[in-house]
Amino acid sequence: MKEPQAEEEERPRTLRALGLGLITGAADDDPSAIGTYASAGAKFGPAFLWAAPFIFPMMFAVVYLSSKLGQVSGRGLFAAMRDQYPRWVVDVTLVGVLIGNTIEAAADIGGIAAAVELLVPIPRPVLVVLVAGLIFSLQLWGSYRLIRNVFRWLALTLLAYIGAAVLARPDLRDVLRHTFVPHIQLNREYLSLLVAIFGTTLSAYLYTWQSNEEVEEEIAQGRIRLSERIGATEAELAASRRDILFGVLFSNIVLYFIILSTGATLYRAGVHDIETAADAAKALRPLAGNAAGLLFALGVVGVGFISVPVMTTGAAYDLCQSLGWEAGLAQKPREGARFYGAIAFFTAVAVGMNFLGINPMRALVWAGIVQGFSTPPLMMLIMRMTNNRQLMGDRVNGWAINVLGWTTVVVSFTATAGLVVTWFL
Repeated sequence: MKEPQAEEEERPRTLRALGLGLITGAADDDPSAIGTYASAGAKFGPAFLWAAPFIFPMMFAVVYLSSKLGQVSGRGLFAAMRDQYPRWVVDVTLVGVLIGNTIEAAADIGGIAAAVELLVPIPRPVLVVLVAGLIFSLQLWGSYRLIRNVFRWLALTLLAYIGAAVLARPDLRDVLRHTFVPHIQLNREYLSLLVAIFGTTLSAYLYTWQSNEEVEEEIAQGRIRLSERIGATEAELAASRRDILFGVLFSNIVLYFIILSTGATLYRAGVHDIETAADAAKALRPLAGNAAGLLFALGVVGVGFISVPVMTTGAAYDLCQSLGWEAGLAQKPREGARFYGAIAFFTAVAVGMNFLGINPMRALVWAGIVQGFSTPPLMMLIMRMTNNRQLMGDRVNGWAINVLGWTTVVVSFTATAGLVVTWFL
């Protein structure tokens, strides 16, 4: 393997496109996450607002380390894991990630269809098929650059939740108090929702997408071979840090305002049981006005069209890389038949789950459980890889990101343990 500095001397490097961190941040606020945040706001009001600033640095650590791994190693997450770890480690991690991604994609497709149904009188089963077909068509026929640019614009639909919160007219003094002073309740419902917020915010599909997006970006700049992609300049890493910081901040603000808008309306009106993001949009209309409900629904649709392809494409990346197959959106459908076949398979399974009569919220609970158990060890593996000089050269982690990264590992393991404890309370 070539050292990063040698690569820098051999060829000039251009900076990655802006907005990659925004796409990942927006995908983190997928319809299932929106439903979770809305449930927290409806059930406990502003009592969860402190969770947004608390989890923000951990969100940054997760996305930045995944980005750094892709930029410096020139590989996607599971390609790097296959080169560094025994087969059984890769396989066990792969199974957990694939199950979590597919179930969550299924719930998100259903969530998009439910939100569209509020706006257009089309039967939900028809919408499920139409939504999945449109998303898969974009993945199959759209170039990486087109997909990247479409996702960046769709991410802006999440600004709707700031508007919804403003229209809800929350009590400013109450908001500030709950933002900076945690009000943790030691009961099953509160702890379960707290674990759910951590699980959906630090989901494993973010790691896969961000690392592979960095590889796709380099391929788009003409670095086709692995030897051309290995290494990253300090300017590139600094640019990615700034971009990811902005994207994660955007995602965190959305998290905050969803809890705020539902807490200021639904909780105050005594509407405490919200099962989906579409339910939240429907309930907001009579309380905060039609505009707030419409904005909430539009946000679900917009971000859903980002998150579902991130999950299904991410699952395809993971499967193909773990098996040593070529994978990438830069490939034409005929060249990447296995990769696009995998995307089609995971999309079809996700669609099929919407016709099995499975309760979507129960499916999300199980997806969260699977994600909760797979995310902490996956983050630990990423920490080990980004501190491996054989893989990263002199771009191994500094002490600050190591402290933040290992803190994230500990907190995510603790959150998983907390989920198990809630089963026996």
